Amino acid sequence: MMANNVVGTVQPVKELARIAHDKGAVFHTDAVQVAGSLPIDVADMGVDLLSVSGHKFYGPKGIGAIYIRRGTRMAPILHGGGHERRLRSGTENTPGIVGMAAALELALAEMPASRARLEALRDKALDGVVAAIPDVTALGHRTRRLPGNVAFTVRYIEGESMLLQLDHEGIAVSSGSACASGSLEPSHVILALGLGAEEAHGSLRLSLGRENTAAEVDFFLEVFPPIVEKLRQMSPLYVKG
Repeated sequence: MMANNVVGTVQPVKELARIAHDKGAVFHTDAVQVAGSLPIDVADMGVDLLSVSGHKFYGPKGIGAIYIRRGTRMAPILHGGGHERRLRSGTENTPGIVGMAAALELALAEMPASRARLEALRDKALDGVVAAIPDVTALGHRTRRLPGNVAFTVRYIEGESMLLQLDHEGIAVSSGSACASGSLEPSHVILALGLGAEEAHGSLRLSLGRENTAAEVDFFLEVFPPIVEKLRQMSPLYVKG
């Protein structure tokens, strides 16, 4: 992944591609989280393949694109009509393709201003949570991260409980734990950072976008600490210091 969807860290893809090429491997990067938010230069990174998805930069859902470096050999997985240079048979989604291209043009034009604004909101939200609530751990790299990604863990309570309480306040967040999708297993990404299962279950992610405002971040920072305090008082794991 060029950037992780859970904790927002932007990976050193250029270095990873060089290592792969030194071993004779073809290198693909999933840039779905990055397209429209941060600059992408396939020549500088040296990747052979790179994929994006339109809905991540406000384009239509169900449409994406893959960059294939000239000379990279590919085998089709859908056979029949020989569309798209015989790599993907089936009627092309022309409205989706046009919509995705238009959305990406708009995103690239707005990127410098949008990036600066989102990074300011991101840092305000993350710094505010860490300052206001004890036993909170920020997740991911503090600066080399997606502009709109705010990720952290709150000890002694589960992310799902916080998610439901915030939803009641009209705030939509995601739980970093996979339990949100029907599994009780904690996020493998957060476990890989060296945190325990308890902390992984207590993770939250805020995804900030073009419609979010500083006032909304202020509202989140106003209502979230009391939610955490309320839930901790009900937790058998919490002993107030």
